[in-house]
Amino acid sequence: MAAFRDMEEVSQGLLSLLGANRAEAQQRRLLGRHEQMVERLLETQDGAEKWLREILTAEKEVAQSLLDAKEQAHQGGVELQQLEAELQRASEEDARLKANLLQLTRELEELKEIEGDLERQEKEVDEDTTVTIPSAVYVAQLYRRISKIEWDYECEPGMIKGIHHGPSVAQPIHLDSTQLSKKFISDYLWNLVDTEW
Repeated sequence: MAAFRDMEEVSQGLLSLLGANRAEAQQRRLLGRHEQMVERLLETQDGAEKWLREILTAEKEVAQSLLDAKEQAHQGGVELQQLEAELQRASEEDARLKANLLQLTRELEELKEIEGDLERQEKEVDEDTTVTIPSAVYVAQLYRRISKIEWDYECEPGMIKGIHHGPSVAQPIHLDSTQLSKKFISDYLWNLVDTEW
């Protein structure tokens, strides 16, 4: 750019020298044209430099935008991976909860069935006890009066314990039903009953 300006100054100096000489009018014209071309060349160069600066600025902006977009894409990828991992964990938790819910639903159905059975049994027991208990109590009291045996209801299973209140003395009863036959136990107990009224 500085060389063009020097060239312009030289051209103007030559024009002033040649201006004194009329024969060289044609040379002046050529030099004038040369000067116009140099001016246009300088203007074009200035415009090109300005345009180049604008292009470089735009390229920097585009490059920065591209870097920003890559960074955002990278961050988006990381976030996407985190979301996918969270989704996987949530899916596993959902499957576990569904399995637990299914298990609990089955257990609830079983409990409802058991509750229904218990209600039916309770109703049957209530119906039976309204008839059976008074008669069972009566029969138990009758056996006690006849046999005069006071039973120990809190003894171990398989054991028959109680006290026979005989005419003269109370006699303890201690029988093992696992070692003795039912017939023997029945005969033994009936033998304790006083036949005299």
